[in-house]
Amino acid sequence: MQEIRTEQAIYTGHVQGVGFRYTVRTLARRHPVSGYVRNLDDGSVELVACGTPGAIHSLLADVAEQFRGNIRGCQRREVTVAEPLSGFEIRF
Repeated sequence: MQEIRTEQAIYTGHVQGVGFRYTVRTLARRHPVSGYVRNLDDGSVELVACGTPGAIHSLLADVAEQFRGNIRGCQRREVTVAEPLSGFEIRF
């Protein structure tokens, strides 16, 4: 059985107002992950993804490639979420 984990990635840089959340949602739907993406008040964007380590890695690699000119930094960590994640959505 494959390991399932949940990771949070916080992106900084020019990541708000550039279609980041909508593009991430589109990219995420190409991978076997669930989770969400949302803007944070400090101008960063939070992405939370649940899936196998390989699926999460592939999604984050796609995001990094798509927004290579916008992302200044990305902090990743494993997290525990209170509610089960289903599908991939934009949260407001």
